[in-house]
Amino acid sequence: MLIATDERGRMVKRPSKPTVGKMLADLRRGNASLVLERVDEEKPGAWYIQVLLRENNTYQLEYRDGVAGLHYQTQTISQEKVLGALLGWAAAKPGWQDGFMWNNIAEQFGPESCGTPAPSPGEA
Repeated sequence: MLIATDERGRMVKRPSKPTVGKMLADLRRGNASLVLERVDEEKPGAWYIQVLLRENNTYQLEYRDGVAGLHYQTQTISQEKVLGALLGWAAAKPGWQDGFMWNNIAEQFGPESCGTPAPSPGEA
């Protein structure tokens, strides 16, 4: 099941394309983020795409494919491109990531969250 949540806590289960578009268009200070999460009890891990409207009016887009080691980020000024990515991800459309330069940001989450055990004290 797909769930959309904004910074104000508005949650929509199984959001339609127009709903996702409206939630994205409504981003502003005080409601600057939107998360689409795929919830599937059969699939472990966290599966989501999120967008943050930054202070400089650019969009920071991130997605995670199950584990922190597969967590990517990009930025764009195009709301249209962000909407395309959100809807493409939601529909599992092949190539939805195209048109962006993605950076793997897994190192920001530490070794435990990347699926790599941290060294025991004295091993490092």
